[in-house]
Amino acid sequence: MIRPFIASCLLTAVLAAPLQAAEILVHYIRQEVPQPPTLSNLDAPPADLGLRGAQLALEDNRTTGRFLGQTWTLTQTSVAPGGDFLAAVSAALAETDLLILDAPADQLLAAADLPQAAQALLFNASAPDTDLRGADCRANLLHTLPSRAMLSDALMQFFVTRKWDKIAMIEGSGPGDAEMAQAYDRSANKFGLKIRARKTWAFDADMRRNASAEVPLFTQDLGDYDVLLVADESNDFARYIPYNTWRPRPVAGAEGLTPKAWDRVVEQWGAAQLQSRFETLAGRPMDSVDYAAWAALRTLGEAVTRTGAADAPGLRAYILGPDFELGGFKGRPLTFRPWNGQLRQPIALTHRGALVAQPPLEGFLHQTSELDTLGLDRPETPCSAFAQ
Repeated sequence: MIRPFIASCLLTAVLAAPLQAAEILVHYIRQEVPQPPTLSNLDAPPADLGLRGAQLALEDNRTTGRFLGQTWTLTQTSVAPGGDFLAAVSAALAETDLLILDAPADQLLAAADLPQAAQALLFNASAPDTDLRGADCRANLLHTLPSRAMLSDALMQFFVTRKWDKIAMIEGSGPGDAEMAQAYDRSANKFGLKIRARKTWAFDADMRRNASAEVPLFTQDLGDYDVLLVADESNDFARYIPYNTWRPRPVAGAEGLTPKAWDRVVEQWGAAQLQSRFETLAGRPMDSVDYAAWAALRTLGEAVTRTGAADAPGLRAYILGPDFELGGFKGRPLTFRPWNGQLRQPIALTHRGALVAQPPLEGFLHQTSELDTLGLDRPETPCSAFAQ
């Protein structure tokens, strides 16, 4: 049985769309990346991360497609560590020009630069690197996962509203930690804040036993601060920081108050229904990468439904145009930035039990869209691949 809200959306789409049958094949390609060793294995990434989000979106697209004569097919390839990712992309491009990619930034760029990908439409569902939306942008690569800049801007907006202007930071030495710390620095400067003290985490001891003794001493010389930022993308040591610091202060970043594209604690704006459907499909909560993959395939579904087109150049033009909107269960329509291909979206600030806030926050104004206060705005972007 179709719920009334979904039925209403389907009816609107059917009435608005050109009635043109289409067969749409989308290929999901994942590069398996060995996870670095961490102090705890409590939150190991699921093996089907991302893919399950795309599969849920496939169900949504097929539901609408049945009314319009659309046939949706999702194929998948998983490339083992050390495997030939570009060969997998090339093989997929021989069958379709619509790809969702789950891979590190360097492999995304290599894929986007393949000659046969020049007219294709690729979606980045897992790489948060801000440079992919900046100097390293590619016209055929769109991004449904928020950049590190968007995540850090969301936190800084919250700090401003709370008047937490004295910030300290602990930076890890794992993959992505330095880039996340740089994003925090950039965002602090953007919003008139300053990171006044910082330290680099260098422990290799078993924090499960020693956190209560080691962390207070480690944080003692950070001075006074309003909030402690932790740059630790793999959540190696961050989980041991809250409640163990020398001063009783809130923690944010990798633990405590955490910025995410999606979290199981988001329940408003119809999100609880999306969560429930995802858990029925996957047997686990939806993660940010799952959401990004879902948004990528739903973006294609919306574009095909509204235009009747099924070719990558036609779909890309519509997706980056002024008429595209995606209902993303975040309280407002989602659109793409035409200057770097990033999906505009609110960022959930959560802790392990609840949603705290969802920037952009009240008071942060923008001449075009308040969502553009998060991440690289048009005047800030060094991206030159997109028509400005």
